[in-house]
Amino acid sequence: MRHALRLAEQAGREGEVPVGAVLVKGDKIIGEGWNRPIQNNDPSAHAEMQALRAAGQNIGNYRLCDTTLYVTLEPCTMCAGAIIHARVARVVFGAYDPKTGAAGSVLNVLDSEVHNHTVEISGGVLQQECAQLLTTFFRARRGKVSE
Repeated sequence: MRHALRLAEQAGREGEVPVGAVLVKGDKIIGEGWNRPIQNNDPSAHAEMQALRAAGQNIGNYRLCDTTLYVTLEPCTMCAGAIIHARVARVVFGAYDPKTGAAGSVLNVLDSEVHNHTVEISGGVLQQECAQLLTTFFRARRGKVSE
């Protein structure tokens, strides 16, 4: 998760919402990414999507079985769908997203019985640090002095 936080900081430096993601298989990072929808002119360029794409290219397969995705913010529905289709085994996220979270906050797409694949979910890992990064970013964007 600490590596994902560093990637989130990179996104923030680039003017993107600071979210980072790392996909691990065993003890090896096979994909990583950070938010880049503005730079890429691509609404699907969320950190999770970037990490999944990189991992697929890295291992030469769109199925990412037996992997764990570490992400600094609870995945949205788009990312949750991609995580399911990729067959990611586990998602570990930092900050909860009370507006668009699809791992239990608003919806629970990842653990839904309607899919043929469910994902183990662990939320709130380094929650304070992940949430603070987002809060600081949005305060600065809105021109508010951070506390």
